[in-house]
Amino acid sequence: MNSAIIDPLQGDFPEVIEEYLEHGVMKCVAFNRRGTLLAAGCSNGTCVIWDFETRGIAKELRDKDCSNAITSVCWSKYGHRILVSSADKALILWDVATGEKIAQTVLEKTPLHARLHPSSPTPSLCLACPVYSAPLIVDLLTGKTTVLPASVVVEGDGVSAPMRNKVPDDSAPQTPACFNMHGDLVYLGNSKGEILIIDHSSVQVRAVIPITGGAVIKNIVFCRNGRYLLTNSSDRTIRVYENLLPPKGGLKALDEMCVVLNGLNEVEKLKAIGSKSLVLFREFQDSVTRIHWKAPGFSGDGDWVIGGSASKGEHKIYIWDRAGHLVKILEGPKEALIDLAWHPVRPIVISVSLTGLVYIWAKDYTENWSAFAPDFKELEENEEYVEREDEFDIVPETEKVKDSEVNQDEEVDILTAENDSSCSDSESSHKELLFLPVFPCPDVPEQQDKRSGNSVKMVDNNNSASPLSGEALINGHAMNLESSPIEGIDNSAEDTNGGRVKRRRKPSEKILDMQAEMVKKPVKKAKPSGKASKSKNKSADEENDVPLDLDEVSDDY
Repeated sequence: MNSAIIDPLQGDFPEVIEEYLEHGVMKCVAFNRRGTLLAAGCSNGTCVIWDFETRGIAKELRDKDCSNAITSVCWSKYGHRILVSSADKALILWDVATGEKIAQTVLEKTPLHARLHPSSPTPSLCLACPVYSAPLIVDLLTGKTTVLPASVVVEGDGVSAPMRNKVPDDSAPQTPACFNMHGDLVYLGNSKGEILIIDHSSVQVRAVIPITGGAVIKNIVFCRNGRYLLTNSSDRTIRVYENLLPPKGGLKALDEMCVVLNGLNEVEKLKAIGSKSLVLFREFQDSVTRIHWKAPGFSGDGDWVIGGSASKGEHKIYIWDRAGHLVKILEGPKEALIDLAWHPVRPIVISVSLTGLVYIWAKDYTENWSAFAPDFKELEENEEYVEREDEFDIVPETEKVKDSEVNQDEEVDILTAENDSSCSDSESSHKELLFLPVFPCPDVPEQQDKRSGNSVKMVDNNNSASPLSGEALINGHAMNLESSPIEGIDNSAEDTNGGRVKRRRKPSEKILDMQAEMVKKPVKKAKPSGKASKSKNKSADEENDVPLDLDEVSDDY
């Protein structure tokens, strides 16, 4: 599609199903940072990596000891590693290029989500969110786990009561959490309707942001640039918060605010710091149907908010702009939706159905030729063209040529790579793994085909030749002197050399008499004669697979 003739006023969001991917029963999907590779976790424990440009499978990662369903997949920052969490309580870190397993850790409970540290090029730390448990910081190389606090401890009344994960919509109880953009802080949503900002290195709660109504938080996710935070609660509302902390040095900013608000008690100070860290920006909900949401998230540039319907038997995707307006509802097949992912740089959405199919939603572009030529006019019906008076006047060439403003002597820099605007930290993009090498499959060896063809040809030649051709000639003689006359009479004798069955004719009486005389008398060396030369010529013809005639052999004898 020529981008110059696309209407710039069209929204950059998908509209129709372009195609679908099928490989087993896929459960979850995730793009790498550039959107060139798509990882999908399957129900049999396999992680399939698709080349999104060719829509073909580039690699398949599978542990022979893991046969349970994959619950989540996560790419490292530069795409060299993939973290997979499975239903058998295992976390597996894979090397994407080699397909080898780097590390594996087994937790006490099944992790529903697992995320790698976002700033490390070769991360070994991850954030895991198990079922019926608080989130964990896991060192995949050593297996060390650190439990993060899921609620605030009130010093005056002692330790707060344990968290009760009673979710009213029958979904699996969980405590969602995610890293910020640079991985120095963890944002956690608990069942009390609070967002906790945690320093995972010291395992301390640094700020608390209460949610209106105190509904249970089911999902929490940052946009790619780290400016907005999204939460999905059990009150069927998606909330977007604006992050007021700086992209880098967020922990340092929290320390400074803690010093300023040192006069307050612990709980009030945490809430005061939270009010200066996150501010509610928008709320999204369906006020008519009041449905629950599944796998909400942002577009690649953060301009759009997406959420899937959690109702059974329908595949609906809602798209809002950041201003809060519902701009599109995508309706798919009559299958429940279980996961969503927006392409990092293109208006493409990936949805996973309950049956295991992955649907690719893309934009239905309409051509606008007026954007390509401002004076272009589209006609609904044919019109008679009226020529202008000066339309075909000859214009001197001197008036057409204008002085170019480009400096022809300026050197063009072809070595420096510009930063990609789609990623805010693309200064090290040359280290990324964007595509996987494809190794061609070897063809079937042609020697076997030639041998099989030759054997067929030999069978055909032997079937069409006379009974005394081939193996019947030895050292220039047409008959085997040690053979019995009875063998020549047998019409179904087998040839032991080639394993092929030949039919032989009954020899004439003259041949039988000649055989009896040659058995009685020893064979003498014959002088070169015409007959001998004929027999030699016959043997030469025999080696060249020339079929012999029984009448010619009998005449020689």
